[in-house]
Amino acid sequence: MRTTRRPSWLRPGRHVLVTGGSSGLGLELCRRFVARGVSVTIVARDRDRLSACADELTRLACDGASVATVSVDVAVPDSVERAVTGIARIRPLDGVVTSAGIMREGRVGDLSLADYSDVLDINVLGTIAVIRAALPHLPRPGGLVVPIASVAGLTGVYGYTAYCAAKHAIVGFADALRYEVEPDGIGVQLVCPGEFDSPFVDALDKTRTPENRAHTLTIPKLPAGRIADSVIASMDRGGSRRVVPGTMTQLIVLGQHLAPAAGRFVGRRKIAAVQNAMPAPP
Repeated sequence: MRTTRRPSWLRPGRHVLVTGGSSGLGLELCRRFVARGVSVTIVARDRDRLSACADELTRLACDGASVATVSVDVAVPDSVERAVTGIARIRPLDGVVTSAGIMREGRVGDLSLADYSDVLDINVLGTIAVIRAALPHLPRPGGLVVPIASVAGLTGVYGYTAYCAAKHAIVGFADALRYEVEPDGIGVQLVCPGEFDSPFVDALDKTRTPENRAHTLTIPKLPAGRIADSVIASMDRGGSRRVVPGTMTQLIVLGQHLAPAAGRFVGRRKIAAVQNAMPAPP
């Protein structure tokens, strides 16, 4: 029996808005988009970094893909609304990837309320503002929303009270959003990676607590390119799903879901081992 293969969602002529696309996972995704003939508009704050990545992506672009950049702080909703409306007016949108985010690590008493506010404003409200602004401009059917969350949105991690709160919120937002937009033919592909190589993880490595390092690395760190490949493969299929890149990461997340007490036991053991090795205070 002959079957008709469904065309890839990512194909020449598509246009995807990517927040945080000037570095890390967002940039890795943009590299793959333009190489597939998919046009990108990158939204980020740093104008110099935007200019540099636009030059690189333009050199990589194939099949008529275009590269545009807009300097916007996603934590400012009015600016987001104006920017997304302007982007869609210039070229119709097919999808949106929200990769912009920041991280603050530390014990709850050491983080300030300003730290919590920054993490929630950018990671949560910034994600929601961009997706709300983009939804009216996405095709029905055929639009695609790809929020980048984290495994930290599926479990707890020592030192990540702010970050876990933010990523849990994104997971809940995406899961609820599906019920609203799926009937219109818009897919929501929530991405929950473990820790991966990126500029802000490199910066975090200089200051993170030993307990956080041990607990986080229960899941092996992956290259950002491998995470991007998993996201691309999922987007190719279109529709709605939850994406957890990496076989080991998937197994650990499944284990946490099926046996949460065992997951907490392993986490406590790793944290206790670090604390027991620390010198006693004078």
